[in-house]
Order: sequence, then structure tokens, then C-alpha cells
Amino acid sequence: MPAPTDLSPPPAAPGDRPLAAVGWMVATGVLFVGVIATVKYLGDRVPAPQSAFLRYALGLVFLVPMWPALRSARLTRQALGLFTLRGVLHAAGVLCWFYAMTRITIAEVTAMNYLNPVYVTLGAALFLGERLQIRRILAVLAALLGALLILRPGVRELDPGHGAMLACAVFFAGSYLLAKRMTSDFPAAAVVGLLSIVVTLALAPVAASVWVAPTGRELALLLLVAAFATGGHYTMTLAFAAAPLAVSQPVIFLQLVWSVAVGVALFGEPIDPFVIGGGLVIVAAVTFIAWREARLKAQAGGRVQKS
Repeated sequence: MPAPTDLSPPPAAPGDRPLAAVGWMVATGVLFVGVIATVKYLGDRVPAPQSAFLRYALGLVFLVPMWPALRSARLTRQALGLFTLRGVLHAAGVLCWFYAMTRITIAEVTAMNYLNPVYVTLGAALFLGERLQIRRILAVLAALLGALLILRPGVRELDPGHGAMLACAVFFAGSYLLAKRMTSDFPAAAVVGLLSIVVTLALAPVAASVWVAPTGRELALLLLVAAFATGGHYTMTLAFAAAPLAVSQPVIFLQLVWSVAVGVALFGEPIDPFVIGGGLVIVAAVTFIAWREARLKAQAGGRVQKS
């Protein structure tokens, strides 16, 4: 579940340890597949809004180390508004993701989740004024083609879970764009911590409207989901710090391979070559976008040094 947790950007100045970056990204993929498999195993007896709420509510225990950063954060009214907006967008994405997990295969959820960076690229152009060069436009179009390969509208019957994943990627992209703006003014711990708090509060009334009494086993599974997700984002941050995105990004395709394997082995899901092929196209496009951004930043840094 790479998307339903924090999407804060990586450190601004990654190092040059590619093997470490690949290793941490492999660990990230394993942890995120653990999230997906656990949620799938949980089933749909607990409604999706309640599962999403409990995942975040139980995960608040992991905020204890972040408390000093939260207390020291000086929040203006504008900042509170941005944090609230981000939390609401993120909560909507979480709801869509948990719902999709009860409707479509693990491989489809994983592959379609790769669309998040593509939507971020489009959102940055539309709302932040970033220029889209022709190469990035072509990469975005390639990613959308990959999504069409996965969905194949008109060729097969689409499930509401597919629509939920498309909406999920949009909501998480909005969350990421707001995070990019906030991390320049607030420490990462405050950004992550406040996101978890606001998402929990935003999900609470929706969960209350569909509440069923969870069993001890279900609570334990959701706590495990929170632990996997927290660990996954920690190792992902380490990967981003070890090397540029262009190094670690291609490794995320392994997550799709593992998702397919888990779906087949544990849940009897069929292997769909179109889902795998579409996911590979999306990953290739996202990797190209990351590589181009790394090149542009390097060129900009070189110009600054010369001046």
C-alpha cells in the first residue's frame, strides 16, 4: 500500500550509494506487498471506511517519536488550512484504496497505484506552473496507455474498484503536491504526523456511519498493516536518500511481480498478462520522468555553481 500513507517528498540532496538504494527499495516493496496481502486477507466483513479509520487510528502509536516536532511546529491559520485540505484529500484516497482492495485483484491495485507520480506531474503543470517538455508529455501519454492496457474498457467488464483506483491516484497526487509545498516550511516529522492525525479525524465520521464490532484478530491485522506501511515509508525514505530517484524507481516494478505471486499463491487470483504489461509501461514512464527531473536538477545546480 504505497499510497495510503505519507507521500512526502524525499530529501533534496540524495547521495551516491546505488546498491544501498536498490536494497532499501527492495525492502520497501516487500513491506508494501505485506500491507496489500494483509488487507486482502482481512476481507470485507469490516467496511472499507472502518478499516481505513482503524488502520490510521491504530497507527497513531507510531507518532510518539514525532511528538516533539509536532509541538514545536508553528501553525498559522493558512498552514492549518493546507494541512486540513491535504488530510481530507488523503483520507479520500485511503477510502478509495481500501474499497478497491475488496473488489479487484492485488496485481491490478498495485499496477494502477503506479499512476500517482503521473498525476503529480500533470498537477504540477496545472497548479504549480511547472513546464511540461515534450518528452515528459510523451512519458505521461505512455503511462496513460499502460492504464488502458490494464483496464481494457470495452473489451471486458470494469468493476467499480477500477474507478476507485483511478480516483485514488488523483487524491493522492493532490496530497503529494500539497506536501511538496509544506515541507519547505515544516520538518518532515510534523508533516507526516499531522497528516496521520487529520486523516484519522476525517475518516472517523465516515467509519462511524458503517461501524461493525471488530474482532481482536481484525484489530491485530490492521495494526500489522500500520506497522508494514510505516516501515515501508521509512525504508523508502532511506532509498531516496541513498541515490537519485532514477536509480531506485525501476525497482518498484518488483512490487508488481511480488503482488502477482502473492495473489496467485494465497488468493487464487489469475495471472493477467495485460495487467503486468500495463504496469511495466507505467513504471517505465514514471522512471523516465524521475530521470528527467534528476537531469534538470543537476543542470540547474551546475548553472548555479558556474555563476
